[in-house]
Amino acid sequence: MQDQFFKNLKVVEFASVLAGPAVGMFFAELGAEVIKIENKATGGDVTRSWKLPAEAPDAPISAYFCSVNWGKRHLMLDLNDPAGRQTALDLATAADIVISNFKPGSARRLGMDAATLRARNPCLIYAQMSAFADPEDENPAFDAVLQAEAGFMYMTGEPGRPPVKMPVALIDILAAHQLKEAILLALLQRERSGRGAFVSVSLMESAIASLANQATNWLMAGHVPQRMGVQHPNIAPYGDIFTCADAQQLLLAVGTERQFQHLCRCLELNDLPEHPDYQTNRARVQHRAALFEVLQRVFLQKNLDDWLVVLKAGQVPAAQIRSMPAVFELPEARAMILEETAPDGTRTRRVRTNAFKIS
Repeated sequence: MQDQFFKNLKVVEFASVLAGPAVGMFFAELGAEVIKIENKATGGDVTRSWKLPAEAPDAPISAYFCSVNWGKRHLMLDLNDPAGRQTALDLATAADIVISNFKPGSARRLGMDAATLRARNPCLIYAQMSAFADPEDENPAFDAVLQAEAGFMYMTGEPGRPPVKMPVALIDILAAHQLKEAILLALLQRERSGRGAFVSVSLMESAIASLANQATNWLMAGHVPQRMGVQHPNIAPYGDIFTCADAQQLLLAVGTERQFQHLCRCLELNDLPEHPDYQTNRARVQHRAALFEVLQRVFLQKNLDDWLVVLKAGQVPAAQIRSMPAVFELPEARAMILEETAPDGTRTRRVRTNAFKIS
């Protein structure tokens, strides 16, 4: 069974907020024993208190905390207390993997750094998450800081409007995936050599590694990505949102010449692909505003559901703009829900962090 793939693996997590705990939950979902050690002196992971107004103020955990802390055993320890520190040290030494977002100075002071723990257990894989590339840089950095520093916010939002932060802590999530990949490579290496490893990932480098085509547009073409709302700098009509007759919104993601021809047939705009302003993707990008107006006039003629049927039949990538309740009307979303009962009896729910299947 996929969910028992790592059933004999022991993971100790010295991590809080989102990125590190997401890595711990990944292994928990695949059957590993994951022990999350939280700071007793401060009331545990800070996200326990990151509650929405709709949540009970006296609840011991928040929905945010639950999002990446499924399937773990939680220990509240004061690492400044000799007994608490020894308990943590014993657990970490016996682990297969340690996940840490300790600041380097704090880790050394507590004896929880990679060098100390790997000297006691050479098979240990010590996985370190940090904010910036320099591991000794102890400046704190939450996700919004990295979205700003790595260029995401500069190019996110509407033209002529202020920068916008993405509504999930995307840099944390990207960094978590990078750290998972590093750990999996270290596990493969350990199977071959019997040796553990020290692996490290920074949020900043993870963010830069994820700039993809936007970075290459600058590096190769000298194009500085600007705020374009939902539109795409390289493709049109891609990301454009149209209003239908019932005032519902529809998004198009037309990425190929063939798909544009299909779109024009669906909209009964059969001459449009031959118009010099729209004949190629390059031309459509140059004349995207005029193209939008042409298409918008047609989309106002039918309701959203009718258009979705027509476009699906015509193999045109299109979607409705779903709210969170609407997302969880989808069977594939409901199938990804993980439930757990907290120690106080609270029923908790979140989605799986892994979406792959192995057979």
